[in-house]
Amino acid sequence: MVRLFGSQLVERKTLTPLQIKVLGKIAVCRTAALGGHEEVCDHCGVVRYSYNSCGDRHCPKCQAAKQAFWIDDLVRSTLPVRHYHLVFTVPHLLNPLCLHNDRMYYNLLFDAVWNTLRAFGYSHYGAET
Repeated sequence: MVRLFGSQLVERKTLTPLQIKVLGKIAVCRTAALGGHEEVCDHCGVVRYSYNSCGDRHCPKCQAAKQAFWIDDLVRSTLPVRHYHLVFTVPHLLNPLCLHNDRMYYNLLFDAVWNTLRAFGYSHYGAET
């Protein structure tokens, strides 16, 4: 779909530079544009040629493998202590702000998260940070 209709989507001028970059990567994923490699079966000697993938986290072809590696890395780097995983969400109406000014968006988000955790920890547990 990206290869067939991606250029039409870009021509509408509604995408951010980051979105255009991602579409470009997806369009050439596993094509000759990214080169390729040869795989030889150690058991029977059959040779198979494969094109390289783009490796972008948004690519449906590459996403699963990268996600599995990310999870493995995360598990290895997690300290062996009790902890809680917290997820903070924001209203979808703020998504355009993130797309056009991600640095400001994430600074505001992390400041709000930190203030919330600090206030919650103190008011409920007397914890100081």
